[in-house]
Amino acid sequence: MEYKNNCIQKDLLIEFFKENPNRDIKHPEVVDWVFATYKERTGKVFRDPDRAIRQLSQSGFLIKVAKGIYRYDPKKVQQKELYDFTPVQKKAILERDGYKCAQCGMGKKEGAELHVDHIIPKDWGGLATVENGQVLCSRCNFLKKNLKQTTSGKKCLLICMKWLRRRIMGK
Repeated sequence: MEYKNNCIQKDLLIEFFKENPNRDIKHPEVVDWVFATYKERTGKVFRDPDRAIRQLSQSGFLIKVAKGIYRYDPKKVQQKELYDFTPVQKKAILERDGYKCAQCGMGKKEGAELHVDHIIPKDWGGLATVENGQVLCSRCNFLKKNLKQTTSGKKCLLICMKWLRRRIMGK
């Protein structure tokens, strides 16, 4: 395959999993191979393989066996349509939430990097609608993904974030 400057990162991940079907593969093995192969073929550094792996899992190409373990089973591939927010929807959500994180209240003025996020995740059937969108700062978005926090866990997470903020910042 000629990859020199046209190597698409997602295609490289698909190549890896297709070469290793029906095997439970730990995250580090995938990442190590992808980093080395991408560097060898393009001379560049592969950026954010975690996001690409997660997207392949969300779209039905990979089976998430456990945290950090994925399997490609050609007989079970189901391509799901996962829609992102349109620029118009993102703007509406940002305006509705006042350009502040729905969890901790931080905004651009406080130096927060803001994300428009699905309340119900796409891979759980969440739609790309304004009603299913919220503004999160990068820190809260990271916590949400790691804690698998959904609407029922928002209050708990918000209380924990406020407590931490008071402890760290004295507020």
